[in-house]
Amino acid sequence: MLIMRSTVRFPEFNADIDVSSPLSGIVGLFGPSGHGKTTLLRLAAGLERGTQTYVEHDGEIWQDDINGVFVPPHKRGVGFVFQDSRLFPHLSAGGNLDYAARRANPARAEPTRDQVVDMLDLAPLLHRRVEELSGGEAQRVAIGRALVSRPRLLLMDEPLSSLDIRRKMEILPYIERVREEMEIPVLYVTHSLDELSRLADHMLLIRNGGVAADGSVPAVMQRMDLGPMLGRFEAGVILEGPVLAQDPDYSMTDLAIGKQVLRMPNIDAEPGTIVRIRVRARDVSIAIEEPSGLSIRNALRVRIADIVLEDGAFAEILLDLDGMGLRARVTRESVALLKLEAGMSVHALIKSSAIDRRLIPGGGKRQRT
Repeated sequence: MLIMRSTVRFPEFNADIDVSSPLSGIVGLFGPSGHGKTTLLRLAAGLERGTQTYVEHDGEIWQDDINGVFVPPHKRGVGFVFQDSRLFPHLSAGGNLDYAARRANPARAEPTRDQVVDMLDLAPLLHRRVEELSGGEAQRVAIGRALVSRPRLLLMDEPLSSLDIRRKMEILPYIERVREEMEIPVLYVTHSLDELSRLADHMLLIRNGGVAADGSVPAVMQRMDLGPMLGRFEAGVILEGPVLAQDPDYSMTDLAIGKQVLRMPNIDAEPGTIVRIRVRARDVSIAIEEPSGLSIRNALRVRIADIVLEDGAFAEILLDLDGMGLRARVTRESVALLKLEAGMSVHALIKSSAIDRRLIPGGGKRQRT
């Protein structure tokens, strides 16, 4: 458990930070710019001195200003990956790793330099100078440098924000490997719901320096009251289920979602593999009768749990899909014409092509994509 309490002054507001977060897998910190996400990382690292700050990691007090306790950054065993790589320009990529290895946490035996090089495919880069690396390559080396130090906690502050979409897609699988293969908890700051839904197991929604929501990524993303903070256009849910079957003739995959089948473009995963997919609310339509003659392949039986009528043209509908939450964004006119109300049984229509294929292994058998 990571516990942080502090009062930090920002230009626009004073933040009363009170965070208690689990330390396993990747914990995503998501929220508007300037609301305290990076400050939380700096508090954990010992780089931010607040008023009456208290930081406790896994039962060990790192900072307690009231009682005069302060463990300096270099003794906390924290690895930090910044928005830009911040590699030492006078060293090669391998030299940056060697520097971290010489300062590795002596209390931990792993990961070794060789393990990190293998996991992040760094061998071809080791002899190259920093200026010869692409942005994505530099960030891979930066992640490797942080891991070689054998941290107890890895802090990542928007590590992909400076990369174009192609470079992001190249480096995301490597961050997934860190989550799957290294028993190192990660605090991960991002402005991207795509990154959050793909990488994080748990999330903290940060606003005005405080925690507006705290829970598993699927649970937080289906909350209707958080729409403005999550972004209406990108709002959606995470669904998890095992692969049922593959259809090689049409390059399609069947997933078990609750007691039903969701069909989507091919996922390279064996039957039984549990995967996680993201479905945006704007990609879900509603039918009050079982449809026919449509190109849409998914018409899932659901029950309307709640309807929120917004100012303007739209409404958000929370649907119960065999105990899992699904969201639909439709017009208020559609709600009125179809006479939609809470408790009704309807069909949720989801285009196979609209399902976010950048999925996360969700448990059970692990399958990297």
